Parts: sequence; structure tokens; C-alpha cells
Amino acid sequence: MAVSPARAAAFEILLRVERDRSYASELLHSSRLDKLSSADHGLTTELVMGVLRWRSLLDQHIVQVSSQKIERLDSEVLVALRLAAYQLNFLTRIPARAAIFESVELVKAARKRSAATFVNAVLRKLAAGAAARSAKGPGEESAFNAIGEAADSIRLAEESAHPGWLVTRWVERFGLEDARRICAYDQRPPATSLRAFDGQANDNALATEFSWDGVTVEPGHLLADARTVLSGDVTQTEAYKHGRVAIQDEGSQLVAMLVGRGRRILDCCAAPGGKTAILAQRNPGALVVASELHPHRARLLRRLVGSANVRVVACDARALPFSAGFDRVLVDVPCSGTGTLARNPEIKWTLTPGDLSDLHSRQVAILTSALGQLVAGGRLVYSTCSLEREENEAVVEAALAEATAFSIVECHTELEKLHESGELRNGEIEALVAGPYLRTIPGVHPCDGFFAAILERK
Repeated sequence: MAVSPARAAAFEILLRVERDRSYASELLHSSRLDKLSSADHGLTTELVMGVLRWRSLLDQHIVQVSSQKIERLDSEVLVALRLAAYQLNFLTRIPARAAIFESVELVKAARKRSAATFVNAVLRKLAAGAAARSAKGPGEESAFNAIGEAADSIRLAEESAHPGWLVTRWVERFGLEDARRICAYDQRPPATSLRAFDGQANDNALATEFSWDGVTVEPGHLLADARTVLSGDVTQTEAYKHGRVAIQDEGSQLVAMLVGRGRRILDCCAAPGGKTAILAQRNPGALVVASELHPHRARLLRRLVGSANVRVVACDARALPFSAGFDRVLVDVPCSGTGTLARNPEIKWTLTPGDLSDLHSRQVAILTSALGQLVAGGRLVYSTCSLEREENEAVVEAALAEATAFSIVECHTELEKLHESGELRNGEIEALVAGPYLRTIPGVHPCDGFFAAILERK
């Protein structure tokens, strides 16, 4: 029996994530997987994201039955063990013998044949332990019950497969209950949210068209032009292929909408272009300049955002090559991404506390540079998809300490305007703000975690 295409693809992706710090979501949508059937692609995604979400918990199970320390195992061996451990503990429809046999074969194919006997022995012990645990209840359900019952940050980190230092920060900042919600949200596949262009989200014809393609949607939780996918593959629909809808988290959409209306708009660090497209759509008569550091990402941005009023420039946002003249600026900076762990679980295992300090310095430099592009009376939106204060409030405070010609605008006021115009469906605006800032929290709000501040030049 040969290794299934889904497990072979999952093994390759997990190895690249482990060795090269690649992003799983990008690899899962690469052309290399085009030959997989829909069912195999679905299983590949389940295996890759499941292993990355529950990695530390899987490692605990492996350590309990392994004769070797986990840090001494070759990456091929460790990935194969995790892959089987996830199937044995979380996927009830996959026979244990298939999970064990194919992981052993993956190790052999990776030229680690000498480790095959060890892998087989470890997995048989894991299978016995998984069978005993499943007698008490399904693996995933038991895992989520444990998250809900965790009594402190240490236990919560262990049960939810999150780094302890990160969970401790969240408990201190948001409280234990909201930290539980964040961790539980991170461990489930997030909903797919859509942004419809040209006002089509309010058109019943779009829902009818989706139904013809086997896709069911419902209204978004926050925005009138958003839809949440309930079932089906939206990427196979004509609306998606022709750019009439785009996949984008509602929190991300909301950040772009805070930028408002302008005649000359600058979008810093713009790739992949989801927010750029919204800026261009809401400001059809404006010039939208989208800057991106890396030339290859700038080229991708040009291809994905086909609006005639968008000009793409490859440059470093810390030294923007423009003269001040923009009345609206979006600064969606590179960040840790801790608000997006449901979509990018590998971040949990690579991020360190020291990274936050490095990111802070870079973010302050980008924000300071971007502020210099505003005309008098112009507004800038600074945003991240991070939950960490160093990347959010602390960056705004550091930049404003040196830039006294700017003041903070209350996000609450701008959200009220969006609600009055009918663009913001959710009228519970108080729940979306923290002081003068926009603040969404995964599990507390129906979207990823985002922060946004609005700054105005006096």
C-alpha cells in the first residue's frame, strides 16, 4: 500500500514549515497541490493545520512513549510522528493501522529507513493510548472541554497547545475568560468571510448564483458587504474567479473602511492587497498609491488589484519616496500576527518575546515615516493583526511622542458613522473599541484579532 497523496503532501508542507519557517496557508494554496482531488486537498489541509494547531500537545503524547528525547529526533522523523499522532488522537474516521503504516513509509521515503522500527514502535504505543482516551470521549471534544476548564495560564497553555509565555500575557491583559476564548478560537478552523464588490452582497442574485455552485452563505456578522460561507468551496465559483468577491476576514475589511474617503490615498505595506482593493472601491475617483517593500510581492499586488486608480510602488515604508501630499494613509504594518493564529498556527512555535521588541522598533519607524506623508487635516490609520501592546498602543505612543503635530481620533466616532451609513451592521460599537482604538479579539468577536488607531494632522 503506497502513501496516500494527501499524507505525502501534508508531510512535505510540514517539513517546509519546520525547516524554512514557511507559511502553511501559502503552501496549501500553491500550484504544487493543483493535482490533488478536492477530497485529498481537504485532508491535506486538515492534517497540516491540525498538526500545527495541536503541536505541543502531540509532542507531549510522543514524549510519554518515546525512548529518545524529542529534540534529538530528525525533523523527518518528528514530523511523521506528529502526523500520525494527530490522526490517532483527533481523527476518528481514519483507521489506526493506516495512520501508522503510512507514517512509517514516509520516514522510509525520506531516507530515514533506520528510524522506521523506532517510529513503528512509538506509534503503536500512541495508538493504544489514543484508544484508551477515546473511550472517555472524542479527542477534539475532550481537548476543547479541557480548554474551557483550565484554571490558570499554565494549565490553559498546556491544554490549548499554546506557548506559556504568550498565554500568560493574554491572561494578564484580557483576563482568564477571554484568554480561554482566544485559545479556543485559535484551535478551530475559522469561518471563511467574503467581501463583495460593487454592492453585490446586498443582492439576492449573488446568493442564488452561489447556490448554483454549491456554496451556501449568510450575512456577515459585522459588515453589510460581507458574507460568511456556511458550506461549499467559494474559490470554485464564477463570482470568485471573476473578482466580484474576495476572501477577507471581516476585521481586516473593517480596518480598511476606517480610512474613509480621500482624493490621494497611500497604502503602506500593501501586499497582498485586500485592503488596497477596498480603498480603491470606496474611492473610485481617487489616486491610490500602494507601496510594498519586496518587488515580487509588488508584482503580485499589481496582478491581484486590477483597479485603474491604483498605482503600485516597490519601496521601503521607512523611507517613502514621496513628497507629503496624501489626505488619507493606511499603515498596516508587518507584525507578529498573534491575532491570526487560527489561520497561521505555525506562528505560535516560531515567535519569541524578543521578536516583539524588534517588531516594535520597525513599526515605529514605518509609522513615523508615513505620518510625514499627510497634509494638514489628513488622517492616517495605523493597524496590526496583533494582540500585543508593544505592537499597538506602544507604537502609537512612541510615534506621537516625537510627532506633536498629530492627535488621536476616537475610533468610536468613525464606527458610529459607518453604522449610520448602513455599512457597519453591528451596532454594539462599545464592544469594538478599547479607549480611542479599534480592538477585535478572536473568540470574543466574530473575526481575527485586529488593532487600529486613527491619527490626524493638525
